[in-house]
This record gives sequence, C-alpha cells and structure tokens, in this order.
Amino acid sequence: MHFRPGKPDGLLLVIVLFLTGFGLLVLYSMSSYNGQVRFGDSAYYFKKQFFAMALGLVVMCGISSVDYHALRRLSVPAYLVSLALSGAVLLVGDTYNGSKRWLSLGPLSFQPSEFAKPAVILLLAGIVSRMQKKKSLEMIVRVTLPVLPIVALVGTNNLSTAIIILGIAVIMIFISNPRYLPFFWILLGGGGLMGIFLSLEQYRLERLAIWRHPELYEKGYQTMQGLYAIGSGGLFGRGFGNSLQKLGFVPEAQNDMIFSVICEEFGLFGAWLLILLFLLLLWRFMVIATHASDLFGALIAAGIMGHIAIQVILNIAVVTNTIPNTGITLPFISYGGTSVLFLLAEMGLALSVSRWSR
Repeated sequence: MHFRPGKPDGLLLVIVLFLTGFGLLVLYSMSSYNGQVRFGDSAYYFKKQFFAMALGLVVMCGISSVDYHALRRLSVPAYLVSLALSGAVLLVGDTYNGSKRWLSLGPLSFQPSEFAKPAVILLLAGIVSRMQKKKSLEMIVRVTLPVLPIVALVGTNNLSTAIIILGIAVIMIFISNPRYLPFFWILLGGGGLMGIFLSLEQYRLERLAIWRHPELYEKGYQTMQGLYAIGSGGLFGRGFGNSLQKLGFVPEAQNDMIFSVICEEFGLFGAWLLILLFLLLLWRFMVIATHASDLFGALIAAGIMGHIAIQVILNIAVVTNTIPNTGITLPFISYGGTSVLFLLAEMGLALSVSRWSR
C-alpha cells in the first residue's frame, strides 16, 4: 500500500545541512596549510569539496522528491554496476598515497567503493522485504551471498570499506530477523574472513603492531600527533583556526584524522557536541524507519543508519587509537568528494522514505 507524499523530515534536513556547512567550514580551516604548501592555493581542498557538496545537495533534493518504491527496480542494476566498477579498480584503478581505490574519468576521479554502500542498502532492502515470510536460515543465506562478491572486490584494496559494507548487511539482517543464534555464525565467519584478509598483506599485520605501540614505529607518527592534538585541546580547545597540529604535524589533517584537530580547536566540549549531532541524526533515521509505509522503506532507513553509525564509530575509534588505523573518513566532515556525494544521495533516500511514510 502506497501513501500520498507529505513533507520530508524537517529535522533530518536541518541536521544534514548543518553538518555539511560545518564540515565545509572546518575543512577549509584544516586544509588551508596543506593546500598552500602542496598546490599554492589555500582553498584548493575547499573548492573541490564545495563542488562535490553542491552536486550532492542537488542529488539529495532530486532523490527525495522521487517515490522510493520506484527505486526498487534499480537496486539490481545499481549493484551490478558497483561490482563492475569495483572490478575495474583492480585493473585500471589509480593509486594515491599507496592505495589503489580510484577510477578516473578525464579530470574527475571517484571511489567506486562509496557507490557500493547505497547500492548494497537498496539491494538488501529489496531482497529482505520480499523474503520476510521465509525461514530465518534461508533468508540469511540468500541475503548474505550477494554481499560476499562486493566485499571481496572492495576488500582487496580497501578493507575498511569492506567492513562497513559487511556491517550494513549484518545490521539489516538483524533488524528483520527475530532469531539471534544465526548471527553468532555470521560474526564467526566474518571474523574468519577478516583474519584471511589481514594475513594476505603484510602491511595490515604491521598496522596491528603500530596500534599497540605507535611510539615505536615511524608509521605511528600520525597516530601520536593525533593524540597530541586531542590532549592539547583540553576542555574548550584553542579556538577555531588556532590549531598547531594541522600545520604539517598531523599529515593530511583534512582526511581521516580531522576529528583530532576538531578536538584541538573546539576541545572535549566541542567534540561531544559533534558526537551528539551524529546521535540526533541516527535518532531521526530510527524515527523514519519506525514510521515507514512498508518494510522496504524501513530497511532503507535502517541501512543508512547502520552505515553512518559504523563509520562514525570506526573513525573516532581510529583517531583515539582504540582500534588500528583503517583510513575511514568522518561522514560529512572529512575531505572526500565521492564520499560526501553518495552520503547526500543516501540522505535523499531517507528523506524520500519520510515523505511516503505513515
């Protein structure tokens, strides 16, 4: 049963716009030094992020105005495209900072792994909503199988994103399944796969050693400087724009370590306000999922909620050295045009579900 469209979730929209605006402002402050040193333009990173964010807002508005039920038939083609693009990265991908994760189209480059996240959310929402009357084990198997190829392809060069995609799948299955025992086997199998991926590349095992004793390794420099930034911020921080660690001490401060510099400039108080804002965002996804007109819409909102939650938790855990460095960005804040573009596309999906809700 379909419902007449109403207004999109206003509070979600306000939170998203605030996060994108704050992220753009903070990004300029964090990246101006690196931009001036590397490209002779203090606004280099700001301009690229602004373009991606403006395009993302247009995409968000466009998707939010479409009935999300119409997107169900696009879920399989979108997933197949994400498989093809992820495979192309292995063959003709570009390497930056030692990671082969990008594809180039003329002057533009993007990460196909970011497109895989919303594609998997749509695909699994469609599969689970059609199989809600199936037996638990059968549903888990049939939902898990399509995810494994994209996890394997993405995980070859980007283990952190593969973990996020696998986490999204587990959360969506968990929400739609009343039984707990099968998830023990899923977690056990996921742990085995992670062990295999870690053992395939020596640098991944090296990260474990750096995580335990970052002060003993040259590659632990970034982690140590990030911790210095957090510690020097105190309760209320040095003040916006007054960070010392962003002046080359924290390498690539505008990327996945941006939260450490936020702690330095805004202090523990500002960091907790940002975390509270993310919690409000997750709460709105829960409200949208609860009031969705059908299981398909509820699973879309739940999948997006899982994506944001996992990525925020992992990023902050890395910055505080709670877990080994994984190279995961902070949603809406860290530099990354592809990331912010598809994040805003996901926000459009959530707003669409809220428009066609009960």
